[in-house]
Amino acid sequence: MFVDLPSLAYTLITVTLGYMFVVLLLRISGKRTLSKWNSFDLVVTIAFGSILSGIILSKEVTPFFQSILAFGLLVLYQFVLTWVSARSSVIQNLIKAEPSLLFYKGQFRDKTIKKQRVTEEEILAAIRSQGHGDIGQVAAVVLETDGSFSVIKDLENSSSLKNVRGVGD
Repeated sequence: MFVDLPSLAYTLITVTLGYMFVVLLLRISGKRTLSKWNSFDLVVTIAFGSILSGIILSKEVTPFFQSILAFGLLVLYQFVLTWVSARSSVIQNLIKAEPSLLFYKGQFRDKTIKKQRVTEEEILAAIRSQGHGDIGQVAAVVLETDGSFSVIKDLENSSSLKNVRGVGD
């Protein structure tokens, strides 16, 4: 039942070093690494967890260094991809979804709702969570690229909707 002391010491050292390295890499890579997730961010985060578990559970030194390299490469790839996507609309369109208009000027957008696999109940819940008791008080509801809902009360000067799919249809 009880693991020998060298194994416990190794676990203590590798988990501590692995944790410190992950925190350092995330700090160096900037806020974008920890921002709200799109599909690419989710994959990277899951990979981080998998690699960290490999560090924690491995009893050998070699996988520890391979895991550290893997962490570094993931952060580097994410940094490069986000840097390029911030400068190239082609790359940005490849890795990011567009926001979708689900409700507009009193009407549910049924085709978009079905395509995005959202229910009217979820849209109503988003409206309520923003403090609106009357759907008539809401001008638009947008499904954002990170899966969150934006509820817009007033469409006057609605320049924030310029990149939302379905506006003007």
